[in-house]
Amino acid sequence: MATQVTTTANTRRGSSFLRIAIAVQTLTIFLQAVSAGLLLTSSYGETLHSAGARVMYGASMLYLLAAVLAWKPGGGSLRPVRHASGFLVLASAQVVLGIAHVPSVHLPLGVLMFGLSVLALARR
Repeated sequence: MATQVTTTANTRRGSSFLRIAIAVQTLTIFLQAVSAGLLLTSSYGETLHSAGARVMYGASMLYLLAAVLAWKPGGGSLRPVRHASGFLVLASAQVVLGIAHVPSVHLPLGVLMFGLSVLALARR
């Protein structure tokens, strides 16, 4: 009985950490859109967008870590881990496209990532 209560508490804790990680990721992607606008209008926009890219990539790694931690203790579904892994692949592509200055793919991919992140947040 005590084991079942502990497992349920661990599962809830892992799930709330996952939700927080998705929210942080969504916020960082939104801030990247804001800094992209500043990139076009101010001298410090490039610095903010570059720093934000690093933070967004870290947030997507945090999302993957949270998904693995939520999956392992409770033995739940592997679906969040697959979603987080796919998102990390998209974030990697986004960074490569940004460094290569390919805005024709970089911008739509950013919009897609924001939409997918909002969708993941709404599903949690």
